[in-house]
Amino acid sequence: MILRLLAILFLFASPATADVWSFATPSKNIECWVGESLEGSDIACTIFQKGGTPPAPRPAGCTQGWGHVFFMDERGYVSMECRTVAGQGRGAQSVAEYGVTGRFGGFTCRSERTGLECRNLDGHGFFLSRASQRVF
Repeated sequence: MILRLLAILFLFASPATADVWSFATPSKNIECWVGESLEGSDIACTIFQKGGTPPAPRPAGCTQGWGHVFFMDERGYVSMECRTVAGQGRGAQSVAEYGVTGRFGGFTCRSERTGLECRNLDGHGFFLSRASQRVF
């Protein structure tokens, strides 16, 4: 009985592991990294070449690139990161072909020729394309 209790306590006390994986759009202009764990999931997507104005004003303290990196948890609002990006991505593990909808963790993402749209469980999300980027 005590060994069983110790085994249960050990399992709950050990750190949770997370699965991290990535995908890119066929153009390789957008790359996303997804993390899934027992505590929830998150997604970060980077658009490398973009036009238009960012969907949120540059924060006062942001001296790096703005409007390229979008982040969200499975619940809550989208945030944008102040980070310089250069060239193409780090080499995503898979390609989200155009016309495909993926459901994973707390997200649904749809890849189209017009861009990539991802939403979380609360319905918040982002749309990324060369021409425009928006958050909702």
